[in-house]
Amino acid sequence: MIPIKDDNPTYSFPVVTVGIICINVVVFFYQMMLGPRGVELFIFRTAAIPYEVTHMTDLFPPAFLPPPLTLFTAMFVHGGLFHLAGNMLYLWIFGDNIEDRLGHGRFFVFYIVTGLVASLTHIIIEPFSTIPMVGASGAVAGVLGAYFLLFPRAHVLTVVFFFFFVNIVRIPALFFLGFWFLFQVLSSSVGGGIAWYAHIGGFIAGMLGVVLVKPKRRRMRNFY
Repeated sequence: MIPIKDDNPTYSFPVVTVGIICINVVVFFYQMMLGPRGVELFIFRTAAIPYEVTHMTDLFPPAFLPPPLTLFTAMFVHGGLFHLAGNMLYLWIFGDNIEDRLGHGRFFVFYIVTGLVASLTHIIIEPFSTIPMVGASGAVAGVLGAYFLLFPRAHVLTVVFFFFFVNIVRIPALFFLGFWFLFQVLSSSVGGGIAWYAHIGGFIAGMLGVVLVKPKRRRMRNFY
């Protein structure tokens, strides 16, 4: 399933969401300018590598920052165009509403904190892994978790693939995001080089975080 847009209006321009998307895109284009070998080195130097974080050591090639700080840099680096596009699409569709409810400053803190919790979840479960972890997926998962609680009745216009058939349908956010989370849980036993536990941890952190920060109340909206 590929989301296209939601039917959930906002009351303010999502300046932080747009800013985060721009930073990720600029970093990605910078990566592409480095060439194949340069991209590989850049990813290893900015990625959060569980073994380095848990053992407070820096494997070759040396990172730009001490291991704990790579938890921040990793959130703005992606392994490929589809990796970047998928994360930014989800952030664009769901992030504006969460930013609207939390406010710009609190949303930025919420995004960073849920991203850190997501990465730490993966590191705790895979403390000896030397596979570099990059991407905004954990932080975006936090946004999805918040949306799941705040806007379950909103609808998401979605491209659905069923074998050779393609259809565009409106799916309640409760089911769309619930299915997304279930897919992460089921896929966590497969692995495949994807930090599934970071997605799970980020989603749960997003749900808990949005309860703790007590978002601003808006007037009731009707979803059709």
